[in-house]
Amino acid sequence: MIMNHHSKAAVSPSGKPAAEAGRFDRTSLALHWLTVLLVIAQLTTAWLLSQAGDDAGAAVTLLVVHRSTGVLIWLVVAGRLVWRSRFADLPPFPASMPRLQQAIAKANEYGLYTLLLVQPLTGLGDTLFRGHAFSLFVWRVPALLATDKALYRGFHAAHEVGALALLALIGLHAAAALFHGLILRDGVLQRMLPGPSR
Repeated sequence: MIMNHHSKAAVSPSGKPAAEAGRFDRTSLALHWLTVLLVIAQLTTAWLLSQAGDDAGAAVTLLVVHRSTGVLIWLVVAGRLVWRSRFADLPPFPASMPRLQQAIAKANEYGLYTLLLVQPLTGLGDTLFRGHAFSLFVWRVPALLATDKALYRGFHAAHEVGALALLALIGLHAAAALFHGLILRDGVLQRMLPGPSR
């Protein structure tokens, strides 16, 4: 979902510049698509929660999955940033891509990274300041903080606004990827698609 770029070509594991290799390295690809799957799971559980109604059992189960997936997203995105900064092959933008489009793409990328890191934290704040025990993965976590309605409502509101902003950035990102892949055909989309290296 997030296509990383450097203005200069990095050196790939094969010794070729990343621009010549034409694709992101395998670890970047794996982390990218793992992020996509986790975000789909997160958005799905959020939607199902909104539809759960009076089914308390379903809501509890969905909340556990939602919170646990949020933790996984935070860890995967943090790992992506470490990999990106130290080890990744990051092909540059095509020379034909205008600077304004490059700037928009970078802003979208940074916005996605930011929201994917912030969303789990606002969700955690919402949970902790309710002052109740909660489940995470297979563990039961005791209440760690006293109830503070103003804070948990604030975190809840921030979480909802962040979800809408994340959906908007994902939509822009997906639309741009399809535009590059289907209209411009400049190789930008293909470099982040799963498959054997060329």
